[in-house]
Amino acid sequence: MRRAARKSEGQANGKMRRILAATAMVLMAAARAQAQGAAVTPEARAAAETVVVRKILVSLPECKLAVVEDGKVVKIYSVAVGKSSTPSPVGEFQVINRVAAPSYYKPGLVIPKGPENPLGTHWIGLDSKKIGIHGTNQPRSIGRRASHGCIRMKNEDVAELFSRVRVGDAVEILAEHTAETAEIFGVAAPAILTAQAAPAAQTKLTEAPRETVAAQ
Repeated sequence: MRRAARKSEGQANGKMRRILAATAMVLMAAARAQAQGAAVTPEARAAAETVVVRKILVSLPECKLAVVEDGKVVKIYSVAVGKSSTPSPVGEFQVINRVAAPSYYKPGLVIPKGPENPLGTHWIGLDSKKIGIHGTNQPRSIGRRASHGCIRMKNEDVAELFSRVRVGDAVEILAEHTAETAEIFGVAAPAILTAQAAPAAQTKLTEAPRETVAAQ
């Protein structure tokens, strides 16, 4: 009788262990599935699918700036470009910083944010010494060759551009009409803009902010 009781008890214990093991496997599988589901949320998937290849194209002859995303033009702005004595640089660049409410400075003068600031409301810095895309306190200069080399925009336009661009975005500044500018800006006639800067003038640009945001 005792042997039969022990055998019966052993069988019951073995059955219980098998049930517990099966339950543990089910729980582990459920936890693994939940973890995998949390790792790839719809928001994360959407973010991965919306990576944008962005390029800012500036045409000096047209005094125009185009925003191109994934090969499509999404916005065109009128801008002011460098005047003959301080022309805008030509070539391929990258956005290296973004400053809201920048301060304007040159030796002996600092102008904080406000309506008198020559940099306007936003600064988008390029990897060319002291050159960037920024707002202005002289909106009537837009559409002309009037800057110290930077690309000037209306404050409302640069604010919109600022919200769109990111550090690392490509910027190309062209001094002549190309097939690309003809397609984007609708100007087909070839023309070349003379852009020969005096070295001293190029190194004394004042349209550059401190790389800090003025206190609100």
